[in-house]
Amino acid sequence: MADVSLKEAALIVGVVAACYWNSLFCGFVFDDVSAILDNKDLHPSTPLKNLFQNDFWGTPMSEERSHKSYRPLTVLTFRLNYLFSELNAVSYHLLNLVFHAVVCIVFLKVCKLFLDNRSSVIASLLFAVHPIHTEAVTGVVGRAELLSSIFFLAAFLSYTKSKGPDNTIVWTPIAVTVCLVAVATLCKEQGITVVGICCVYEVFIAQGYTLPTLLDAAMQILRGKCNIPYSMLQTLLKLIVLMFSTLLLVVVRVQVIQSQLPVFTRFDNPAAVSPPPARQLTFNYLLPVNAWLLLNPSELCCDWTMGTIPLVESFLDIRNIATITFFCFLGSLIVFSLRYPGDSSKTVLMALCLIVLPFIPASNLFFPVGFVVAERVLYVPSMGFCILVAHGWKRLSNKSVLRKLSWICLSVVLFTHALKTLHRNWDWESEYTLFMSALKVNKNNAKLWNNVGHALENEKNFERALRFFIQATQVQPDDIGAHMNVGRTYKNLNKTKEAEESYMIAKSLMPQIIPGKKYAARVAPNHLNVYINLANLIRANESRLEEADQLYRQAISMRPDFKQAYISRGELLLKMNKPVKAKEAYLRALELDRTNADLWYNLAIVYIELKDPTEALKNFNRALELNPKHKLALFNSALLMQESGDSMLRPEAKKRLLSYVKEEPQDANGYFNLGMLAMDDKKDAEAESWMKKAIRLQPGFRSALFNLALLYSQTAKELMALPVLEELLRHYPDHTKGLILKGDILMNQKKDISGAKKCFEKILEMDPNNVQGKHNLCVVYFEERDLIKAEKCLVETLVLAPHEEYIQHHLNIVRSKISLLSAAEQSTFPADGTAAVGGKKIPFENLKEVKNEQKTTQTLNSNINKGQSNSKKRTEKNDTDKETKKKSTKEIKDIEKKRVAALKRLEEIERILNGE
Repeated sequence: MADVSLKEAALIVGVVAACYWNSLFCGFVFDDVSAILDNKDLHPSTPLKNLFQNDFWGTPMSEERSHKSYRPLTVLTFRLNYLFSELNAVSYHLLNLVFHAVVCIVFLKVCKLFLDNRSSVIASLLFAVHPIHTEAVTGVVGRAELLSSIFFLAAFLSYTKSKGPDNTIVWTPIAVTVCLVAVATLCKEQGITVVGICCVYEVFIAQGYTLPTLLDAAMQILRGKCNIPYSMLQTLLKLIVLMFSTLLLVVVRVQVIQSQLPVFTRFDNPAAVSPPPARQLTFNYLLPVNAWLLLNPSELCCDWTMGTIPLVESFLDIRNIATITFFCFLGSLIVFSLRYPGDSSKTVLMALCLIVLPFIPASNLFFPVGFVVAERVLYVPSMGFCILVAHGWKRLSNKSVLRKLSWICLSVVLFTHALKTLHRNWDWESEYTLFMSALKVNKNNAKLWNNVGHALENEKNFERALRFFIQATQVQPDDIGAHMNVGRTYKNLNKTKEAEESYMIAKSLMPQIIPGKKYAARVAPNHLNVYINLANLIRANESRLEEADQLYRQAISMRPDFKQAYISRGELLLKMNKPVKAKEAYLRALELDRTNADLWYNLAIVYIELKDPTEALKNFNRALELNPKHKLALFNSALLMQESGDSMLRPEAKKRLLSYVKEEPQDANGYFNLGMLAMDDKKDAEAESWMKKAIRLQPGFRSALFNLALLYSQTAKELMALPVLEELLRHYPDHTKGLILKGDILMNQKKDISGAKKCFEKILEMDPNNVQGKHNLCVVYFEERDLIKAEKCLVETLVLAPHEEYIQHHLNIVRSKISLLSAAEQSTFPADGTAAVGGKKIPFENLKEVKNEQKTTQTLNSNINKGQSNSKKRTEKNDTDKETKKKSTKEIKDIEKKRVAALKRLEEIERILNGE
């Protein structure tokens, strides 16, 4: 076996890099979305054992909706990509490029077993540049082909070393082969077919048998004319070991899929559900179609399902000529390779083995697959094709007449193939470019029209998307998914009537329910979403909630394991104020999937509705255990901790909010709640910083503006609060508490009685029965020394709140003051801020304290919704000065702190109620 030189390896790597460098600029498209973006098995938080329990797309193998594609080692490489670069597509494409280069080099080593050096290099170069490989190399999910091919070829190379001197058996290479076959199969299912290639190699290459010699030997043995030769016994022993190991792998594989084949719809593979002879004729015709793609890869398409290739329904169909021609050519090559000895026949035989055996799992001959044609499954068969081409070129180039022409043709093929590959890579740049390129090849595939619509839908271009979706329904009128897409797009365009009509058409195409009939094997999981989408649409109408619930229950009856139906029904039941039933729905969904963080989050919301915050927090925590970056669980659990009032939970609440703002750096609510936590912890500077950041992100953020002003008021920065309150009132001129706080600051800090009066009057304009605003306006009248008006105002306030003792108390004070002033010799207020009563001067500031007390008392009452004053209840006395002086400076400060805290708490409650 000739080794690959460094020069040859460098040439191969250089050609691969030249053909696929632009694949690094492609994103995640088509199947990459399901296998990479939506696959939770890539996340470090997912246990590694899940990779060996789930299929290629992250669905548990035990579920009927699973695709049954078991490729855990391929998913493991995706997980490694995610570990180093998360969802940066460049690293995924770069690793695919590297793997393709490795396959080309190992393939070169295999070619040297059957071809000379020059022909081997040509075969490897042709394989490196062949455009049919773009789907396997540029499409990230094609990594399954690449990895499987590496171990596939390595297993074969290992087996070629199993023949020792004098035809003895070397068991170590055989053991290595079996292990490599298992690894190849864990990368992709077709890896197991290398065992067949090893068997053919052992019989016809290593032992040198031809079909005639084998038949002669068999006849001699059966007639008893001779015993079985020792060399043949050795060969049989090796074959038995290979076949036994293969059988063991097959048994394990069947156990993994739990003896269930995946469920495909007639849209995925129309021929699979067609009656004979259309089924057999179409499947046979697909073989020359695949061969033609290898021979002439000029028109490539990412999706060959649905109506791409019309069914061959009659023996008179002209396409049967292509089928007959293909089988005649294939048969002649098989006869040549098996009948005649010599290196040429051996080369052809091994090339045919590489073409035919790895293609068998995708041929539909033994079991149906979920596609009609798939270019990526031709990755390994193309190796045999390249060997055939290189061998044929060698035969031609040995003839002097054709030597120059053969070189010219070879150069043209390699160059055009390389250009086609380079150009084809750009098609995989985005989903829109990929599916538009496919439509240029085939316009009869409704799935392609749908996929272009999806790409436009993702760009919020709903009008254009709708046109493609409608075209899909015209191409395939019975395509349920296309009608669902039309309905969803109408909904996005706020055309609910048209959306409902489209959903109803899709629903009419579903199989009708018969009591006791199980439809799990007939209904595609995605098609059941028509019930979910229709129910979600009509439940916006409060009068149709029961109708929506009926649709959810209908979906569940058709498929009891339909998890999304339970989730959506739970949401509806919450809306219908049936939290207990909602809880039952979510618990049923959790029986189907206990690893779904969204389900635990929804159950937590149910417990909040059931007034059970402890259980709610437990379920939020379960959601975060499964998905530490679950944004809604982070945010709402932090709020729940904050609302609990438990100071021990505040550090964890802060930690979760910090994680939330890291995930959602543009959401002002996260910063606002961090500010509220800082205010609770008396970290004023930190609170100010968070509030300001929230306001910068969301100018006019009502709660943030008010609480920032409140923070300034609490920290003796009342004058800094005024511009914040001005901004608040500019956005929300009817913000009552903002007006109260502004009036308080104007009266107490700026001594702007007129400004304060306007604030309180505005409150009464909006709500004449606002006790707090009315009371504070009475204080303004008192401040203006209009005691008669103050008395009248307090009387009116007392009518509004007859049980408020503090109002009666303050009214008594004012009336006492009026009596004292009327009995005094001087009834006007001197300019020095004192009032002369009975020849004595009474400090006016004492009345201000009463005013502050009554304002403070009313604020606390308003905030805690109680009908009594927080000040000590006591008997009224005529001597107002004496009573007022009972409050020390410390007591006044305590009351002020309570007032500010109560105002803040009320604003929090209002924010929660308003959903801010």
